[in-house]
Amino acid sequence: MLRRMWEKVLSKVKKAVVFMDDKCAEALHWSGGAALLLEAGARNLKEFSSFEACAANEPKAVFVVSTLLKGRTIDIIKDIISLSHFQYCVVITTVAHSVHLLANNVTTEMESNPVFEQFEEKLCEWMGNMNYTAEVMHVPVVFAPVSQQLLLTPMFAHLFPLLSPDLESINAKRPEKKRFGSLVDVDVHSLPVELQLEIKSLAAVLNSVFEATGTREESFAVGPMSRIIAGELANHPQAKNRRKTAPNKASIIFVDRTMDLTGAVGHHGDNLVEKILTVLEPLPGHVTDVQVDMLELTSLQRTPDSQTTLAPGCLAQTQSTAAQSLWEAMLTNKHKEGVMEVRRQLVETASKEKLPIKMSMGRVTPEQLCSYVQLFRSSWGSLENHCGVLQLGLATAQTLRHPSLPRWDACLAFERLLLQALGDSDFPAVLRQLLPLMKPCGGEDSAASGSRSRDDECGPDELILLLTYLYSLADEAQPTDQDTEEEELEKLERELIGALTLVITLEPQLSPLLQKLTGCANPEELTTERAHTAVEEMFETLRGLSHTRDHLKQLRSVYTASDGVHQATYRPFLQQILEEVFHPDRLECPDIEHMSGGLTDLLKTGFSMFMKVSRPHPSDNPLLFLFLVGGVTPSELRLIKEIVSAHKPGTQVLVLSTRLLRPTDIPEMLFTTQRLLPDIGF
Repeated sequence: MLRRMWEKVLSKVKKAVVFMDDKCAEALHWSGGAALLLEAGARNLKEFSSFEACAANEPKAVFVVSTLLKGRTIDIIKDIISLSHFQYCVVITTVAHSVHLLANNVTTEMESNPVFEQFEEKLCEWMGNMNYTAEVMHVPVVFAPVSQQLLLTPMFAHLFPLLSPDLESINAKRPEKKRFGSLVDVDVHSLPVELQLEIKSLAAVLNSVFEATGTREESFAVGPMSRIIAGELANHPQAKNRRKTAPNKASIIFVDRTMDLTGAVGHHGDNLVEKILTVLEPLPGHVTDVQVDMLELTSLQRTPDSQTTLAPGCLAQTQSTAAQSLWEAMLTNKHKEGVMEVRRQLVETASKEKLPIKMSMGRVTPEQLCSYVQLFRSSWGSLENHCGVLQLGLATAQTLRHPSLPRWDACLAFERLLLQALGDSDFPAVLRQLLPLMKPCGGEDSAASGSRSRDDECGPDELILLLTYLYSLADEAQPTDQDTEEEELEKLERELIGALTLVITLEPQLSPLLQKLTGCANPEELTTERAHTAVEEMFETLRGLSHTRDHLKQLRSVYTASDGVHQATYRPFLQQILEEVFHPDRLECPDIEHMSGGLTDLLKTGFSMFMKVSRPHPSDNPLLFLFLVGGVTPSELRLIKEIVSAHKPGTQVLVLSTRLLRPTDIPEMLFTTQRLLPDIGF
């Protein structure tokens, strides 16, 4: 189905220079890469930027964008055209025409596409001749098929469920009597127009998927944002006709990431890919993929310039089936199994190519993996044939020897201590355990001065993760006298804010998270006031994290306290949802709300007072889509796979999500993202 969508684009690119924005480029990257376009006859692929243009002998352009044809997007297209000599322009947007109408304040449904037709005229005007050819169309090339089980939507990577500060912003613009009591009460019409258009755009994309596959879906939702999205899908104008005739049936459950932030920031996910995504540098312009250093595959010496002369490798290996199966194993197996599989595949590949491989058993080391990879340097043919597996092997080796990897284990050890402490103490007492960790980066005699020097000591990024982890579990701590606890907590928070501000201001370099948090690119710009304000705002958001499940009736906890025999454990929210869905007694879970709207649903509810009407259940259908709004972690993918095979092996479960999460993504989404005002290209 995804290939069919790209084929509509490919049918337009012959002899054209293609301009593509980052989000569409990321979707293409996981769907076959630039090779797809070049094989279809494209002459070149360029960044969608006002600084790009074409020569006089390049008369045809195709623009592929993930935004509305308004504002900045139009400006860039106009800039490129005015610097070039085009006679034929095709503009492809992933945003449906119905959303373009809404963005232009037109609420009536239309048979034709007036917004696109008007834009075609504009394109001819900019090309300088009304007889030149211009085409404008909508093709939803928004999915990145990261694995057989997982589809991501880079276009919605920054869409995240709302939090308590967002509720305050919404209420601030409403009259006193019409203010919302909680996020559950917020409806789509009370959101800022940018977020409304983003949500309607997502509903239109999902509708096009179900249309392309002839699917009639039953929608369910867990969480306030999920309810709004599921409601938009249920009421989508084209969806009603489709549901009458579609032959295939599926269930889709939308789940807000904010229902379980503990799992998203925790380091318990015993998974190789989670670590690769965390420690390696991201691929420029990408949300999911990383840069793999390819120097080991060449005979180049490592110099400051060698980094820039050699293009990086990556994780998306769409051309090779061996690399794809290795990637699936790395993504959904435990860390140790993933690493063993990388070694096995490298050994097997080298043996096939008759390279002089020395077998070794026991623990897999990064040196061992590198020595296997280097064998391929001597044979250009072997290197070309197995480039995909080699890149995944190098990504693994570079992660295992990365200097910041020991911090992963340090965070994990500390999270385990905090989990146990929650069952025995009140929240301030548990939180106080973080204070000794808040050490600034040290100099020569750092051990003596009580500052941080070792690789496995927590830096500000890790401290922010631990704070998020703990605040997301605050309600699980032992209750005490509320007034004293409030007072103690306020005093402790002031101490923590002061300590963390000091740690941040003494950092020799600001991590990407700290740059976004403080709005400063380097330590020289950063004043104590700026750091202090940023940390204070962060604590305001943290305070609301333990209340995200308050509206639920049954699935309110992700914590199991110690019973004297077993240690306290974290119980993933997704696990609880799937256990409810696949329960043999088909129990009705009040928290998984059925959302396929319309009159018939209301009638059913009315009739059920007099007669037995069974409500749809998520396990009714052979195909289940799980849509995680705000991201999914690799360890959750393994969990989903394990639960389905244990409880209902015949069911196919496809995971859709806005992004594949590394723990550090969550603080960025919580503290530095404009959740109410997504950038939709206005």
